[in-house]
Amino acid sequence: MLGSTDIVAFVPITDSDRARAFYEGVLGLRFVKDDGFALVLDANGIMVRAVKLKESTPVQYTVLGWQVKNIENVVRELRNKGVKFEIFGFFTQDELGIWTALSGDKVAWFKDPDGNTLSVSEHK
Repeated sequence: MLGSTDIVAFVPITDSDRARAFYEGVLGLRFVKDDGFALVLDANGIMVRAVKLKESTPVQYTVLGWQVKNIENVVRELRNKGVKFEIFGFFTQDELGIWTALSGDKVAWFKDPDGNTLSVSEHK
């Protein structure tokens, strides 16, 4: 039933201007509207609702991720825009912060201005 319908993603934010600058200006999502409850963004046809909250405590896992081609180039481009990639220390990551799984899949993690963990990944 829901397998053929579109996903809507949600991410908590506490500062609309700062979140819009990051998601639109740095990550390149298209701003659709501010409906008063959330910033509505378009991520390649997927609706992302950046939900406005007075307070938010980031969770310890990835809340949004993007599947990319050539993760190394994407990470370099985001780093050039000021994005800092996380180094966790409990598994091996390369100099860009990219972890490679035994399967060959690659993942790199970064945070948005509210401390939400986001990722880019390349899957084999």
